[in-house]
Amino acid sequence: MSDTILVITYDVGTTGLKSCLFAINREIELIDSEMATYGLYILENGGAEQDPLEWWTAMCSTTRKLLARTGTDPHNVEGISFCSQMQGLVLVDQEGRPLRRAMSYMDQRAVAELREGMAHGLQVAGVNIFKLLQSIRETGAVAASVKDPVWKYRWVQNNEPALFSRIYRWLDVKEFLIHRCTDRFIMTRDSAFATLLYNIREGRQGWSKKICRMTGVNMAHLPEIVESTDRVGQITANAARELGLAPGTAVFGGGGDASLIGVGAGAVDPGDTHIYMGTSGWVSTVVDRSIVDATAMIAAIVGAQPGRFNYFAEMETAGKCFEWVKDHLALDEIGIYLQKEAIHETKEAIYKSLYDYMTEVIKTAAPGSGGVIFTPWLHGNRCPFEDPRARGIFYNISLETGKTELIRAVLEGVCFHLRWMLKAQEKKVKCSPIVRFVGGGALSETTCQILADVLGRGVETVESPQNVGAVGAAAVIAVGLGLIPSFAEAKRLIPVGRSFSPNPKNKPIYDRHFEVFKGLYRSNRRGFALLNSSP
Repeated sequence: MSDTILVITYDVGTTGLKSCLFAINREIELIDSEMATYGLYILENGGAEQDPLEWWTAMCSTTRKLLARTGTDPHNVEGISFCSQMQGLVLVDQEGRPLRRAMSYMDQRAVAELREGMAHGLQVAGVNIFKLLQSIRETGAVAASVKDPVWKYRWVQNNEPALFSRIYRWLDVKEFLIHRCTDRFIMTRDSAFATLLYNIREGRQGWSKKICRMTGVNMAHLPEIVESTDRVGQITANAARELGLAPGTAVFGGGGDASLIGVGAGAVDPGDTHIYMGTSGWVSTVVDRSIVDATAMIAAIVGAQPGRFNYFAEMETAGKCFEWVKDHLALDEIGIYLQKEAIHETKEAIYKSLYDYMTEVIKTAAPGSGGVIFTPWLHGNRCPFEDPRARGIFYNISLETGKTELIRAVLEGVCFHLRWMLKAQEKKVKCSPIVRFVGGGALSETTCQILADVLGRGVETVESPQNVGAVGAAAVIAVGLGLIPSFAEAKRLIPVGRSFSPNPKNKPIYDRHFEVFKGLYRSNRRGFALLNSSP
């Protein structure tokens, strides 16, 4: 590549959208970014919803601000693409207008639909064995979670029949935004796989008629499937007016966060493992075949790279736990114990944010948090056990326990769960001895070191680890425009930033705590069910 080109990518997260302007040449260089937030509406019945029009408003406002602040001529932007949250359910009419708020990947209302659809007869891991085998044979996975999109679709059918009758297409998050840009109804192959209705078998790739029939899905609702690197259309005149971009700007399919964050981390070769810590968290290892572990709720999902899968284990709340601890432990909500002093006079002003201050303060707590263990299941859990009723626990608090120990225990608890998922993966595949760590959690050196100590293996980060999804989307454009031949070249464009090695002195502490951590779910499963089931 001799000439530098400019592209814009959109990282569409659970609570906000970030627009990123990149220059692509010998590296994928972030020039500037702009962020806007939107709502996540948690309902009493287990629902978790978002308004798709809030995503579009955020996309338009951030694009305009980004172009204005950087002085970028819209005609110089060669293309746009997306990296977004996955497994949302966006139901639209023939004009692409949302019929209801989108059901988030976190939504867990469809308990009855899952039970009716999959839990009768002879079972393995709570799933009918015949349906399990047919699903794995067709799709390489199985819709065994209450949070899988097909059961949300059926929930709408059962609970909102009048609305259901008006559905024209079922889209995922970025696919809704792509339609707003291009007027096309499409779904990238990785998003199609995430519906668990996609036939992965060679020569028969597309929507699976058998699984749609088995789960009761109307195939007329499903859009055309495209590749992540496809130029799926161009920005229409109407969309250009709202976005501030030039009409005709190329729009590429992009990918889901589970597909492109690994690409942006430089984990693109078989055996490469990366760990993500954002609102949610996961462990993902690149493999070249379909693999399923139904007992641990891990499956090899279709990635953005042709012929590659990501063996993927997910936890619902990772960084979200740290947000919770910020709001409810680090900040004194009542305020009666806070000394009145100007913030600029305090040591907190030294740090860029309260998160930075918290991760600095927990260095004063010893590894192991004085014996306190936290379980990070604030919104249920998916892997290595599926239980939407599981919740967080502070275990083994004593008179000597203070807020500092509790805050450190939360961070360690997230890392313990990541280790649990990594160990579950290693029952089926070989994970890399050094993992790439990305997401907002990787900004903190303290978090990176704790993760290395808990895992007992090396950890590497990249520059701007919180933006790797957007970097992956930029790599999509680079491949789509022919600037690089394949995603394998992305590793060359994404160098390592920092490296962390485990401290051997902390190994016995974390090994002991990890064994206790794993037993806490089994010991409390019945209590979770009693406390968190509808009366």
